[in-house]
Amino acid sequence: MASSASRVSLLPKHIGSLSHTVPPALSGTLFVLGSNGGMSVAPDAGFTLLFGRNEPDVHICVGAGDTRVSRRQGLITRESSRWMLHNTGRLPIRFPGSQLVLGGDQAQLPAGYTPLFVVSSRQEHLLEVRITASPPSPGPGAGQGPHEEETHGEVRQLSLQEKLVLVCLAQRYLRLDPQPQPLTWAQVAFELGELRPAERWSPKRAAHIVAGARKRLSKQDGVPGLLEEEVPQPVGNALNHNLITDLLVTTTIVKSDLRLLGE
Repeated sequence: MASSASRVSLLPKHIGSLSHTVPPALSGTLFVLGSNGGMSVAPDAGFTLLFGRNEPDVHICVGAGDTRVSRRQGLITRESSRWMLHNTGRLPIRFPGSQLVLGGDQAQLPAGYTPLFVVSSRQEHLLEVRITASPPSPGPGAGQGPHEEETHGEVRQLSLQEKLVLVCLAQRYLRLDPQPQPLTWAQVAFELGELRPAERWSPKRAAHIVAGARKRLSKQDGVPGLLEEEVPQPVGNALNHNLITDLLVTTTIVKSDLRLLGE
C-alpha cells in the first residue's frame, strides 16, 4: 500500500484559481489553495490539512499579516467518506452566500469548487477548495514561537444587558440555522420573560436596548448598515441582521454565549 506521504502533494506553482482546473486525481481528492500555494490530498491519505495565518505551523497560509485571523484558523479532514471543515479559530468562515461556520463548529465540504472566506472585520480572506466529484453522502450543513504575533480580536463593547438581549435576538445564527433571521421583539420578550420573570420584559424594552446598541456602535465603531438612513427601504430585519453579522464577525457573541439563555 502506498504511504500517506505519497498521497499528499504540493500543487504546481502558478496553478491559478481552482475554479478553472486541477490536475487529474482520484474521485474524492481534496485540493486547497491559499496565499502561499496549495496542496492535494487523496481521499485515503489519512492526512489532516491545517490552515491559518502562521505559515510555519500550517500547510496552507490564509490571512497572512491579519492578526485577527488565528494562527491555526481551521483544519480539513476526511471523516466517513466526507471531507469536513473544522473551524478551530475565533473568526467565522463563510461559505458562498451567508452560511457561517463559527469557531468550534464544523461543516461538510461539497464536491466541486467552494470558495471559503475567513471573515475578518476589515476584509475577507479567500481559501479555495475543490473536491473531485464523488458519490454524495449525507452530512451536516498551538504554541506561540518568538517569530509570531499575538492574535488580536476587535470585540465590540456591550453591557451585560445588551449582550443578553442580543444573544437572544441572534440565537438562530448562533445555532447555525439555515438562512437565519433575528427573532421578533415579541419572541425576545417572551423568552427573556420566561428566563427572568422578575425583570418584566416587553417587546418595547428589548427593541429600545438593541436600538441603543446599534446607534452607539454606528457612531463609536463606525459599523455600517445599522441606521435606517443607511439601508434601502423597506428596512425589515436589515438593521438587526447587519448588527448580528458584525457581532459574529468580530466574535463579540459566540456560540458558547447561548449559556446566557440557559442552554
